[in-house]
Amino acid sequence: MVNAEIGVIGGSGLYSFLEDVTEVRVDTPYGRPSDSLFLGEVGGRRVAFLPRHGRGHHLPPHRINYRANMWALRSVGVRQVLGPCAVGGLRPEYGPGTLLVPDQLVDRTKARTQTYYDGEVRADGAEPNVLHLGFADPYCPAGRRAALAAARAKSWDPVDGGTLVVVEGPRFSTRAESRWHAAMGWSVVGMTGHPEAVLARELGLCYTTTTLVTDLDAGAEAGEGVSHGEVLKVFAANVDRLRSVLFDVVAALPAEADRDCPCSHALDGLETGIELP
Repeated sequence: MVNAEIGVIGGSGLYSFLEDVTEVRVDTPYGRPSDSLFLGEVGGRRVAFLPRHGRGHHLPPHRINYRANMWALRSVGVRQVLGPCAVGGLRPEYGPGTLLVPDQLVDRTKARTQTYYDGEVRADGAEPNVLHLGFADPYCPAGRRAALAAARAKSWDPVDGGTLVVVEGPRFSTRAESRWHAAMGWSVVGMTGHPEAVLARELGLCYTTTTLVTDLDAGAEAGEGVSHGEVLKVFAANVDRLRSVLFDVVAALPAEADRDCPCSHALDGLETGIELP
């Protein structure tokens, strides 16, 4: 059943105030997603909200069932996904409150399943083929344009482009790791956003992330380094602003009939071996 066209992955602060939100429990061939999907309407568009860490934030980044999450969104009709996340800045100019819309991604995770096409027989008996999809540009160009325009319209001058490096977590980086990330020329560091982006590509979904800098990472500042409390405080101070921008992005994303970005053609001509929802 098609219930939504756009997915937003984030905490309850993004949807809890909406009226007429419908909670939908979804099962997938990959297990249960982080939580139920919460369906509502934003800017005339049907949206499925998914709490990435579950309501109550009980799932650390490395234990999130990313495959189930992305499959669940597609199963209710979602074809475009927004995945905002909190990050640490790797440059002094990217201090708390900076909004950066990355165009590149570096994976430094260690134990996350990040493909549907591994040739292993699923629990339901389906056997996916082994596929190697292009991923040179991990984010949807149309989604990035919409995100940048929405932020500027709200007088929140975004950083256009940059590299998000995703680490395994749940710990924060050491100073040496943080300085290495910065020396590599990367922009921000976080614990989510991957493998969401690559799994979205494997399902033919558009994926866009907006990263909110909550702190300067350990190697980019003096003092005691990053604390969980600091991250939560800065995120809470900016969540209303971020939500306002995201909802404008939702309204500005192209209709399905107008979707013609590389993401939408990622599976063209390929035999997946499994039936996509």
